[in-house]
Amino acid sequence: MTLDESLKNTLKTIPENVTLVAVSKTRTSDEILEMYQAGQRDFGENKVQELMRKQEILPTDIRWHQIGHLQKNKVKQIIPFSYLIHSVDSEKLLQTIEKEAAKNNRNVSVLLQIKIAQEETKYGLSFEGALNILREKKSGKFSHITIEGLMGMASFTDDLKQIKEEFCSLYHFYTQHQKDFNLTILSMGMSDDYPIAIECGSTMVRIGTKLFGKRDYAV
Repeated sequence: MTLDESLKNTLKTIPENVTLVAVSKTRTSDEILEMYQAGQRDFGENKVQELMRKQEILPTDIRWHQIGHLQKNKVKQIIPFSYLIHSVDSEKLLQTIEKEAAKNNRNVSVLLQIKIAQEETKYGLSFEGALNILREKKSGKFSHITIEGLMGMASFTDDLKQIKEEFCSLYHFYTQHQKDFNLTILSMGMSDDYPIAIECGSTMVRIGTKLFGKRDYAV
């Protein structure tokens, strides 16, 4: 199956109101370009250095999403061109983004990453921590940042009931505070669980393996 066919087949499973972010980590520039030529514009990367290399040589109208854990010392590298940072998991990271955004005289769009999974290895804010940040933003803090919405990853498990409960808990928090804080994006769901995430109200899914096929190498 070509990447063009893979994109079309995947899009058939996603409602029109849900944005598809093609997760291009470890994928070659040629593969990304083929997906781009098939009409895809939103691409997600985990590692800043890999994102930097690709951004320099691929079309300038690609919308680059930073979806992996972001270290504070790497923020300044992606601020000039990032379309959306999904993985804001602490107030300290948000402070660093604000500082670098001000230096670049631009407004940076972000999502607050909420920890809904039970695994200790997952990053993310608590619901209370996210709410505190949203209140600070509304009071005038972080003037160079727009908090577009929330992101969450479910536990890596075969228990579909647990996955659904985790996604629905984030959806409930999102809808509870959506109007007060002008939230428009709820990023939930990857290749293995995005149908459940969409069922639970996701407006943005991050899909890699289902689109590109399996790969075990880095570029």
